[in-house]
Amino acid sequence: MLVANSFLSEFSGRRVMLTGHTGFKGSWLAYLLKEAGSEVLGYALPPEYPESHFELLGLNRCIRHIEGDIRDAGKLAETMRDFAPDVVFHLAAQALVKRSYNDPKTTFDTNVGGSVNLLEAVRACASVRSLVFVTSDKCYENVEWVWGYRENDRLGGHDPYSASKAAAEIVLSAYSRSLFSDRPALGVASARAGNVIGGGDWAADRIVPDCIRALRNGQPIRLRNPAATRPWQHVLEPLAGYLLLATKLLKAPSSFSGAWNFGPSASDVRTVKDVAERIVAGFGSGYIEVEMSDSEQHEARLLQLNCDKALQLLGWRPRWGFEQTMAATAGWYKDVLDGTPAVEVTSSQLHDFFLGPK
Repeated sequence: MLVANSFLSEFSGRRVMLTGHTGFKGSWLAYLLKEAGSEVLGYALPPEYPESHFELLGLNRCIRHIEGDIRDAGKLAETMRDFAPDVVFHLAAQALVKRSYNDPKTTFDTNVGGSVNLLEAVRACASVRSLVFVTSDKCYENVEWVWGYRENDRLGGHDPYSASKAAAEIVLSAYSRSLFSDRPALGVASARAGNVIGGGDWAADRIVPDCIRALRNGQPIRLRNPAATRPWQHVLEPLAGYLLLATKLLKAPSSFSGAWNFGPSASDVRTVKDVAERIVAGFGSGYIEVEMSDSEQHEARLLQLNCDKALQLLGWRPRWGFEQTMAATAGWYKDVLDGTPAVEVTSSQLHDFFLGPK
């Protein structure tokens, strides 16, 4: 267990519910909470990919696993009411920009309508004292300026995914300021993280899993926008921020409610090509090709966050720089594909991140 870390000890024995636990970030968070000693209930659709991190960890055997759609308001509310959690993490979403172009209605139904259902379930569940509502760095109206977006910058979105996340933020703000105003013991915060990478992600049209699939198949890694920059961070960085934020909401809800950014330092914002090159180096093989994109779909080239608020008020700060993040990410895939059980690799990386190398 990871309770040797001071703030993770706050979760020992707590009842924690999270949506989206079968996804990439959600599976890491569910396993981390289990290791911290929480009683965990996850509510999500079945895993989408055959080698999902969720299944590789055997999470369905060590937490309470409920298959459900956040668009099913009745089932979601009933599940939350019966479990009576202290803390709720909302991660369930349609999380891919390209898919949002192909199916905008499902994107809005899930990311806006599903989020309303989650907030209604919290509204009807008196046990909840801390809600961390995860959106995205893409909730900001991206004008591609060179400085990081602050929590009070304008929301918006060119593509359906980004717009849905901005809309979800507006919905959350309305609930917080009006419908939750009679619950002073309830802390409600949104969390906005940059591009998250790490082992166990198999989603389509994402740089790391695309690189891994190409390497496994002996194909070149093809990049459409190699110069596009992103605030790359290991999955454990924002998760540590979410967990720390949840503990602060429990202790001082009025002081820590609101929006929070979690991203790497400006010096660690790198290009898509930088990421692909580190993956190739970690595997010791493979090559990169740049191809011209014929897509008319808008894709932002420059995006980063200003995280001064989390640094100064939460005491959160990134632990791993870009090189260590890429070494851990490439190392996870290489070790697992070479036959090391995923649970061993994931557990080792959790220990290294929170407690230091053994």
